[in-house]
Parts: sequence; C-alpha cells; structure tokens
Amino acid sequence: MKKSENEIDDLIHQALNKEEAAYYDQLGEQNLPQMVFGLFKGRNGWLNVVMVIITFAILGVMIFTIIEMLKAEDLGDKMEWMFYSLLGFITIVLMKIWSWNQLDKNAILRELKRLEYQVALLQSEKAK
Repeated sequence: MKKSENEIDDLIHQALNKEEAAYYDQLGEQNLPQMVFGLFKGRNGWLNVVMVIITFAILGVMIFTIIEMLKAEDLGDKMEWMFYSLLGFITIVLMKIWSWNQLDKNAILRELKRLEYQVALLQSEKAK
C-alpha cells in the first residue's frame, strides 16, 4: 500500500486534534531564511546572537589586519599581519561551520517530530 506524502499528511491531520495538526504543519520543510531565523529561537537563541556579534567583531579586526598587511613594507611585518588575517578568517569559518551544524540539527529534530506523529497515527489506527 503506497501513499503519497500528501495523502499521509492528510491521514495524520485526521488523526490529530486542531492544536496538534497546527503544530505538525509547523514541522514541515523550511526554506533557508526560515532555517537561519530559526537559529535565534529556542533555548540557545542567545548563543547564536552572541556568535553573530563575535563574527562581526572578528570580521572588523580581520579587515583592519588586511589593511595593515597591505601598508607594511617590511616582509616580517607583512607575514605577521597576514598570520593575524588568516587566524581571523579561520575563526569566522569555524563559527559558520558551527552555525550550519545547528541548522542541520534543527532540521533533523523537525523530521524526528514528524516521525513521532506518524508513529502516533499508526498506534491510533491499530487501537481502532
């Protein structure tokens, strides 16, 4: 018995009350902006705000170090400023990787919630 995703969603809506159905609808697929703004909600939303602020601060410092690297005439000074620029770049990349992992975690949690609803639906059908 194969059913399309829309038919399964309709069956789930029939088995759930209005509040549960509304919550189930929120668990659907999200586009990228919705996923990014979803990072700032929940228990760890404050941590993501702090990460964004730190990222912009490091970006400002990195721009400063790049300008100083370009101004420096001595090769040793250029290498030192280039090292600081590279360190800032690596730090920003690591923060972005952390953010993308958070996006992935939230998507997995949404899918787990959808599976929980489907299991609940199957249990209610077996009970009938």
